[in-house]
Amino acid sequence: MAKVRISQVRSTIGRPERQKRTIKALGLGKIDKSVEVEMTPQIAGMVNKVSHLVSVTEL
Repeated sequence: MAKVRISQVRSTIGRPERQKRTIKALGLGKIDKSVEVEMTPQIAGMVNKVSHLVSVTEL
């Protein structure tokens, strides 16, 4: 699996609770916070659900 860096670029204020929980599950929560993770199908699904709030770069 490829390693990726996921960065939060937009706020979760005013977003549905489900999207807020997905951001937390990814290890994010504040704008400009980044995490490096393996791109598994589970992570890819979470990123797809909040793609408008995060940016993804391959490492």
